Amino acid sequence: MRYLGRFGFSAFQNFDNNDKPNKYEESDLNLDDLIGLDVVKKTINEIKAFCIIQNKRKSMGLKNQSLVLHMIFKGNPGTGKTTVARILGKIFKEIGILEKGHVVEVDRADLVGEYIGHTALKVRENIKKALGGILFVDEAYSLARGGDRDFGKEAIDTLVKAMEDHKNEFILILAGYTNEMNWFMEINPGLKSRFPIQIDFPDYTLDELMQIALKMFQDREYELAELSKKKLLHILSHKYSYDSGNARTVRNIVELSIRKHAMRIVNKTNLKKDDLILIQPEDITE
Repeated sequence: MRYLGRFGFSAFQNFDNNDKPNKYEESDLNLDDLIGLDVVKKTINEIKAFCIIQNKRKSMGLKNQSLVLHMIFKGNPGTGKTTVARILGKIFKEIGILEKGHVVEVDRADLVGEYIGHTALKVRENIKKALGGILFVDEAYSLARGGDRDFGKEAIDTLVKAMEDHKNEFILILAGYTNEMNWFMEINPGLKSRFPIQIDFPDYTLDELMQIALKMFQDREYELAELSKKKLLHILSHKYSYDSGNARTVRNIVELSIRKHAMRIVNKTNLKKDDLILIQPEDITE
């Protein structure tokens, strides 16, 4: 099984970060692959069940209800917002809600233009790419930070209009830090009714961070000596008290350790398989 922790993709290549190596990649992950996120999973399973049952009721000539599926994802970086969006795309495609189920990931720079009319064009272009799937706007609150004269307001207005013009053709997910997203919704009261589903992504517990780290090593076919595990837990315990990087922090530790391991053995002669696999305590650093 490929490990995604709470987030969801192979080798943890992109935990809600900004480099977006493949903006339109469809997830091949399942909700059950994720660690933690119990409340998030419960909410998604409820939405999935509702959609399935309403479709069955419709097929049997019974009254059925539609559910507005545009969502707000709130939480710190590295808590799995982007990955869950990708998994949602897959789920909604499987149950017939979305035609394609792909996810187009954008941020302010992808939506806000430099002159009058440019912003609406950029927004429409990304919506066109997202039709049949999900448009995921990271750090969505940044669209409202420039004031009334900023083109970010035009981006918001264009997104809202697209939700009406392309009703049921795509799902819009606005994501970002919890406090900032709460502020964003407060200053845009008209958005609240358009996003009835708001999901909070909590920070990882120390135990979950340790599980993530060990699985990262496992997925890369590395093993940790017992003393290495103890040192890793010590480092994570120290960082847990002040660092909210979540999986990003874990990934950085893992990748640095693998580089240290490579430097330690690169000039060693007669390398054995165990040499290539075993992470020693001296390889584990912050």
